Amino acid sequence: MGAWQPLPGDLPLEVRHFVEQLRQLKDRTGLSLVALGARTAYSKSSWQRYLNATQPPPRQAVAALCRVAGVEKEEAERFEVRWELAVRAWPKPVTVPGKPEGAAPAEGEEYEDDPTLPWWDAPPRKPGPPSRRLLVVAVVLAVTLVLAAVVGAVALG
Repeated sequence: MGAWQPLPGDLPLEVRHFVEQLRQLKDRTGLSLVALGARTAYSKSSWQRYLNATQPPPRQAVAALCRVAGVEKEEAERFEVRWELAVRAWPKPVTVPGKPEGAAPAEGEEYEDDPTLPWWDAPPRKPGPPSRRLLVVAVVLAVTLVLAAVVGAVALG
């Protein structure tokens, strides 16, 4: 803990400040990146990218780290504001056909938050209509029961 690689010198101030705060929060947990990955929905390699400023973390990753660190609501809200400021300033790799990877973003291009949610935060699924397979199984079972009853009645009779 605390043995972080230096951040790139050309990082925007908002990004640098946010990543430094995120690193302090991670260190506060006392967890390794592997343990942090196990306690959140984000892998060790994802946390390495986020904490070394090579990729902006999704908003939900920051919320998960705050939750694991036991951060109070008010401080968690400050982290969300820092996240918003950082992702606006984050150097963006652009993967546009005809543009080399890592090229500067065009005017108006913005970072899109990864909508991935940990399973415990995902909204419950609404039950859909019963599947056709379930209906077929129910009909087969009903026919089997009727046949069994008929065969039993004939055998007794």
